[in-house]
Amino acid sequence: MTVRFDAVTVDWFGLATVRLEGQTGAVVYTDPGPERYGFLDDYEARDGDLILVSHDHHYDPDAIRRVAREDALIVIHESIDAAEVDGVDERPERLPFEVERVRADESFVLGPLDLFTTPAYNDPDGPHTDEHGTPYHPEGRGCGFGVTIDGTTAFWPGDTDAFPFHEELDVDLFLPPIGGTFTMDRREAASLADAIDPDLVLPVHYDTFDAIETDEDAFVVDVARRGVPVVLDG
Repeated sequence: MTVRFDAVTVDWFGLATVRLEGQTGAVVYTDPGPERYGFLDDYEARDGDLILVSHDHHYDPDAIRRVAREDALIVIHESIDAAEVDGVDERPERLPFEVERVRADESFVLGPLDLFTTPAYNDPDGPHTDEHGTPYHPEGRGCGFGVTIDGTTAFWPGDTDAFPFHEELDVDLFLPPIGGTFTMDRREAASLADAIDPDLVLPVHYDTFDAIETDEDAFVVDVARRGVPVVLDG
């Protein structure tokens, strides 16, 4: 199902893979793949102008090739190291595209698109840690992305907990992770959506595998009761 919102059409494929297309034709993908989950098996659009990769767990060279145009720009967090990704040998700089590494908390103008990044991590004192108390996503190892397409700002916060700095953002379309375990869960995401107060919420990063299964309908009810427009894609 394609969601149409203002000047942008939105498709969620699974996990954090989202396709955004503006009225003027610019196409952006967030975190394509990883292919091991199978949701891009039959997809080879190769139409993406801008590909955003938030952290190493979502870095997949084959998936990037499936979605990116020959002249695409690949924007990835500075920490991504292919040597630390299971089953991946190809460094980002070896991809046949222009590759730009970014830190968290930066902003750019990329032709007709405005882009900003935010920190994305799990609080070591919070609930999203492993059995040893280690955050699944340590600070400094990933980012979120906001991109403005034809006047509409979409924000994918990355694999992260909800933090006070998120509440200060001015975004139109909010794409929160709601699966829990490795990120904020549906209740935390609903509270954050209430604080941000975007024009539309479309949740992602849930139900792709067992550890992030959640009740997306309960999330919709929770957000809608707070007076925030919300929709599911899928």
